[in-house]
Amino acid sequence: MIGDREEGKGERKEKASLRRLLIEATRLLQEENLDTPRLDAEVLLGHVTGLTRAQIHAHPDRQLDATDLDSYYELIERRRQHEPVAYILGYKEFYGLDFYVDRRVLIPRPETELLVEKGLEIGRAALYPLTIADVGTGSGAIAISLVVHLPQAIIYALDASPKALEVAALNCCRHNVARRVHLLQGDLLSPLPEPVDLIAANLPYVSGAEWEQLPRTIAAYEPRSALDGGPDGLEAIRRLLAQARFHLKPQATVLLEIGATQGAAVTDLARHSFDNPLAGLRTPHFSTARVEVVQDYAGLDRMVVIEIQAASC
Repeated sequence: MIGDREEGKGERKEKASLRRLLIEATRLLQEENLDTPRLDAEVLLGHVTGLTRAQIHAHPDRQLDATDLDSYYELIERRRQHEPVAYILGYKEFYGLDFYVDRRVLIPRPETELLVEKGLEIGRAALYPLTIADVGTGSGAIAISLVVHLPQAIIYALDASPKALEVAALNCCRHNVARRVHLLQGDLLSPLPEPVDLIAANLPYVSGAEWEQLPRTIAAYEPRSALDGGPDGLEAIRRLLAQARFHLKPQATVLLEIGATQGAAVTDLARHSFDNPLAGLRTPHFSTARVEVVQDYAGLDRMVVIEIQAASC
């Protein structure tokens, strides 16, 4: 148990310094083999007290009252069950913005910021406002990050899950972009009302074998539909690429987040979808595509960029 508990005259008294709380909470989390027990303990303590980590370390002898102590203990117990810290806090930072998250949506990852960075690069270089589709929007992190920095862009945020779109709507309101992000429910690109200049998609890409190896923090809490890409991890990506040519403007771009071992396979899928003469019979303005695999900051394959080339007459 965290803190000193004393029973007397029918009421409970509790005392605990920040220093002792962190020591005991870290130990409890270490017992569960969590990756970052000390950091988790500090972040959750800051959430309860309203203090920054620097303030916590500057005042280690500060005492927590009984109410805050109980709150902290409850949060530590949730983390001991491997519940992600982002779900416990109710938010996650992504591209400098805070997003509300709960178990209806995947927690945004830092590596997904690559899609935003590339999307902004394309949008800022364009001679006209882009029409963009964020496919599998989840919390809305990609769509909202793009529209915040590309205020003239038209953004469609698509998801098959109505529950995920509820969270995306909350985040659109949170960042005052509800009128600028169009939330659409449906399978992949099917709800799109018009062709787009850019598709950004963080679709499920975890393979069946990889799913069995996922840590409990992910597998037991985050929505499987946002992670499970089928036996080879490419089911959703394969279907998206099959649909994409019918929803793209000439000289459009597709950005796909991928798993670290999927670069070659997704490159082949993209070239087959856009370079195959038979596939282009219904859309003759496409002739070929330039495909590039981009690494994340850890040096792992993380994004495929597909630049559509217009056919020459």
